[in-house]
Amino acid sequence: MTTPASDRPLRIAIAGFGWWGRHIAKRLQGHTGFAVAAVVETEVAAHKDIRSEGLEPLDDLAAALARDDVDAVILTTPNPLHEEQVTACAKAGKHVFCEKPLGLTAASARRSVAAVEAAGVQLGIGHERRFEPAMVALKKAIEGHELGTIMHAEAAWSHDKLIGVPKGDWRTSKAVSPAAGMTAMGIHLTDLYISYFGRVQTVQAMTSSRSLGWETGDVVTVQLGFEEGMTATLSAVLHTPHFIRMHVFGTKRWIEILNESHPDTPGGKVTYIVAETGQDIVQKEFAWEDAVVHNLEAFAAAIAGKAPYPFTPEQMVHNIEVLEAIALSAEDRRTVEVSEL
Repeated sequence: MTTPASDRPLRIAIAGFGWWGRHIAKRLQGHTGFAVAAVVETEVAAHKDIRSEGLEPLDDLAAALARDDVDAVILTTPNPLHEEQVTACAKAGKHVFCEKPLGLTAASARRSVAAVEAAGVQLGIGHERRFEPAMVALKKAIEGHELGTIMHAEAAWSHDKLIGVPKGDWRTSKAVSPAAGMTAMGIHLTDLYISYFGRVQTVQAMTSSRSLGWETGDVVTVQLGFEEGMTATLSAVLHTPHFIRMHVFGTKRWIEILNESHPDTPGGKVTYIVAETGQDIVQKEFAWEDAVVHNLEAFAAAIAGKAPYPFTPEQMVHNIEVLEAIALSAEDRRTVEVSEL
């Protein structure tokens, strides 16, 4: 295993130079805690763009894993490749940060977690929304019982950033990106719910194809029942103006969060609203922060032994259990017991 010295940046390779790989590379430019040693991209036509960013292109992941100047790998590759690539990184002794989803089935996610645990390397996961200041404040309020008994929650994440994706792209496939917007947006919402409320017990889901003509659909809506007893809903729409909302209802208070911009888009305020019976509604604002980089910083801190990574392996696997349950439920709109997966 490559153990980075505490007095130098974490040396990383980025695997995949699509939309999100490019975003990660740009976000880390000039960051004193990271050094991008190379970018892995199988599409040679993209190597010119990689070089234009001052970065070294490589043809395959094996080349990056063989290098002594790579401590960790960030995977921004298509969903079906994640398990194989996480396992390869672990066997090479490289820490690995996997963009969501960790897998497409619970069994796949469990195998990835087992591989990194056997190798003794750190696993990171691309759920940056836990690091948004408003979401941190909401979690603190829930854990401090400021809302009273949690009754229900509603969440939505919708946008039109992907409408130009060509038909036939992996993002449009039900097998690769199941349940419409779940692997693009909805899985972030289930991750937040798991961090707030614990394990999901039951899932009921529906998908629809309204505009884009994608095999997987362009609308998903989900009902969740938690082991602790509260309920929740979420929705993700792939063809509508930007909308991000989280709303948690308690017996004493409810709290709503509205995000003006996407995590990849600097700027735009985040509105945090608190309501209590008989009191004036309280509203405050948080400035946009780069939660993507905050997540990577937490990953690096865990590697250095400075702080535990805030995602447990059990939470990572459980989120994929919920994803698989949603995909199964959406097929015939039945209730799925998550414990059965």
